[in-house]
Order: sequence, then C-alpha cells, then structure tokens
Amino acid sequence: MTESQHRSGFACFVGRPNVGKSTLMNALVGEKVAIMSSRPQTTRRAIRGVLTRDDAQLVVVDTPGLHRPRTLLGERLNDLVRETFSEVDVIGFCLPADQKVGPGDQWIAREVSEARAPVVAIVTKVDAVSREKVAEHLLAVSQLGDWADIVPVSSIKDIQIDTLVDVLVKHLPEGPPLYPDGEVTDEPEDVRVAELIREAALEGVRDELPHSIAVVIEEMLEPDAEMATRDVLEIRAQLYVERDSQKGIIIGRGGSRLKEVGAQAREGIERLLGRRVYLDLHIKVAKDWQRDPKQLGRLGF
Repeated sequence: MTESQHRSGFACFVGRPNVGKSTLMNALVGEKVAIMSSRPQTTRRAIRGVLTRDDAQLVVVDTPGLHRPRTLLGERLNDLVRETFSEVDVIGFCLPADQKVGPGDQWIAREVSEARAPVVAIVTKVDAVSREKVAEHLLAVSQLGDWADIVPVSSIKDIQIDTLVDVLVKHLPEGPPLYPDGEVTDEPEDVRVAELIREAALEGVRDELPHSIAVVIEEMLEPDAEMATRDVLEIRAQLYVERDSQKGIIIGRGGSRLKEVGAQAREGIERLLGRRVYLDLHIKVAKDWQRDPKQLGRLGF
C-alpha cells in the first residue's frame, strides 16, 4: 500500500452529557482510554484514543458533554469542546436511541452545523430499545440536520462498530500514520491514573457531588533500593471537593467509603500499569473551586 492510499486524521465525538461518547471511544480503540460513569459530565478533558489498521489511523477525541453551564468550569469545558470540533477532520454527533431528540440536541446540532468538518450523526445505545424505536429515532435524527452519514451503533453489544470506523475513516485525508503502531492514547500516565481514581470516587455518591470532585497526582514514587525487589509503585493523590460535608461523604463512616474508592482505583491502576501499586489518598476542601479561576488553573482547567 502506498502512502497516498493510507488515510489518517482526527475525529471527535460531541453530544449532551452521558450519551455514551466515552464508552463508544473505548469500543473503537479496543481498550479503556476514557473513564466511564453513569454520572453526567464525567469527561472533563479532550481525551485522544488511537485506532490503527493497515489502511488508516483514526484518532478519536472524546470531549466533555456540551451543556448550558452553571459554573466557570462548565464554561471552560464547553469552550474546549468547540475548540476541539473546529480542528478535527470529521465530527461524530452522538444521540442516544433511548432518549428523544430534545432542545439540547437541537442546540448542539446548530453548533456543529457551523463547523468546517463533515458531521456524522451516531445513534448510540440501540441495544437499549426495540427496532421500532430505533427506526423512529433514526427518522427524528435525519430531520435534525444535514448529516454526512447516520450510523446506529451499540458499544455494549458491538453493533456496527466496524461500520462506524469505516464511515469515519472515509472522511479522513490521505496521509501517513500520526502515532506509532500499538499506541492507543497520548494521555500522560499520571493523568490516566488520576482519572481512574476519580472514576472510583464517582461510584455511589450523591447527585450534587460528582461535579465537585477533582483529583491531582502529587507523586508517583519508584521503590527505593531496599524495596526494589517488591516492585511496588507508590502513588500519592489528592482528592479535592468544595465543602466539608462533601469531604465527609467521600471518607464515609470510619473511612469505609475512602477505602472502597482506594481498592477500586488501585485495581484499575494496576491493570493499566501492569504492576503492583500502593495508593495513598487524601481529601482536601477547595471551596467553590469550580467557580474560582485561580483554583481551576491549579487543578488543570
């Protein structure tokens, strides 16, 4: 195959919060790159996953859910989404089959209609409804905008994932691979570790708390000479919340909740890094950090 026959480029997934963007990206890449949660607005960064095959390399950018912001963090996440879809080669607009097309979808449709890149409408979660409902939803989506393609998929049941890849790839320019073969993401290791901790912390907490959790990796320490034979990586992480009451929720009675978070996060981190990990978690209150420009900057936003 000549270089001119090979395609490479960037696609991004956009949509309302919790429509399956991160799950879909992980399904395309074939590895967990983005964390997943039933909580809306789990994704806070533009996370890149790399799919490489003989004839193409597709770099998928998962973005935070577009929403009407109530905080400075929300405004910055929306700006991040707009900046991302203004720079990619093709946009995948995700609309879940188990939810009716609503005002939020119409608003996003208007947003992406102004982008220079072609837009593929992706109907996600088709396994969650009947074929009749899927057909109704496809019709509603087709009437929402002038799409380059419409593809119904299920990440969970692996329905039409390969078809979606083919559709996205045909919109990419010709060119050589952008990443080395075998690389599935360019996310720094400490960022992926922090996200796994946040994913564990999101499970089972109250509705108002998820948006208030941020995680920063303070240190990742290799074992010293005496401990080297154990090959245990020591990770020290700080979890930030906005109020003292939220700190109590994360810690739980007698520290039980924090222990659960640590155990779940450590399992995911050890799977990611392929080695044993000692995880040291601490909780700190950063009052109203989502609305404070200085604190947002310190937390990486």
